[in-house]
Amino acid sequence: MAGSPFGWIDEQERVRRGAGLVRTLRPRPSSNPLLDLASNDYLGLTRHPEITGGAADAALRWGGGATGSRLVTGTTELHTELERELAEFCGFEAALVLSSGYAANLAAVTALAPHGSLIVSDASNHASLIDGCRLARGATQVVPHADPDAVRKALDAHQGQAVVVSDSVFSVDGDAAPLAELASVAREFGAGLIVDDAHGLGVLGDGGRGAPQAAQLSGADDTVVTVTLSKSFGSQGGAVLGPARVIDHLVNTARTFIFDTGLAPAAAGAALAALRLLRREPERAERARAVASSLHELLAAEGLQAVRPDAAVVSVRAPSPEGAVRWAADCREAGLAVGCFRPPSVPDGISRLRLTARADLTDDQIAQAVRVISRNAPDSAFTARS
Repeated sequence: MAGSPFGWIDEQERVRRGAGLVRTLRPRPSSNPLLDLASNDYLGLTRHPEITGGAADAALRWGGGATGSRLVTGTTELHTELERELAEFCGFEAALVLSSGYAANLAAVTALAPHGSLIVSDASNHASLIDGCRLARGATQVVPHADPDAVRKALDAHQGQAVVVSDSVFSVDGDAAPLAELASVAREFGAGLIVDDAHGLGVLGDGGRGAPQAAQLSGADDTVVTVTLSKSFGSQGGAVLGPARVIDHLVNTARTFIFDTGLAPAAAGAALAALRLLRREPERAERARAVASSLHELLAAEGLQAVRPDAAVVSVRAPSPEGAVRWAADCREAGLAVGCFRPPSVPDGISRLRLTARADLTDDQIAQAVRVISRNAPDSAFTARS
């Protein structure tokens, strides 16, 4: 008699548990008593009344769902309004809204890397970019992290169409890609540049216009940018920004756009409200960066291995996967929610606590977070105290 077709899962689970890599869902209540440094709500807008009001108004006007794919019934006037204002804000000719940032990355990479092309991908890119490379018909070459010279060598060895793919801010350590240098190298060889600005929009650039704008790449005819609406904008969804002909091409070829239900109107309404609020209050971007810098300086002063942030993500090295899990759990018991990154989520195999700065955190809350993290840290997490 044949065994269970999924019996192999038990062995996989045993290996995960032995390595300290089991992941579990932890539903949170609507009113969370924890000080939150785990979410990606960089501007503190998720519960802002203008953003929740924008979501509620859109749901009441347009309904609970988009009702179909964007090419059938899923495009409302609200979607096109969001696309127009988002493209204008970020300095690009056009934008296309999708159901998630993940879907946006899959759309951009697969549609812009046809058979015979080369994709040059940073070794620390997000999983959504990696999956886009896997699904694209072009060949992929992974190059060392943040290394324009390695990109140059890869492009020099290829004849034909190519694209360079990179996060703008890497989600694990929070370091920024050398976008200006990458663009320069790509232009040497006539290659395109695809930048995932999920962690840059709302934090970097003039008034939060993003890392490509800060690198003077906005509106370039050889640059395509993907963003998420679920971080700084406190909503959900994603978008691709770029030249109008690129966006038109995605409408006709990107499978995660063509065959997916359109973004729910409530999410579009919330994102549009957040965009308009950020236009009025550009100082929120600067505050998010200042909070990240303060967290880093205070944690480093405690002797912890905190990585200097380039945006709003602060990474603190942990001694092991098990140590990271225990550290995060102890922080939670003490009233602080922090992220815990372990293999395979981290490409370098180093486990971390991942902290996200929020523009609405007070100086007292920053100090409280540092105290909790330091008091609950494993002894082996410290280097030398200052």
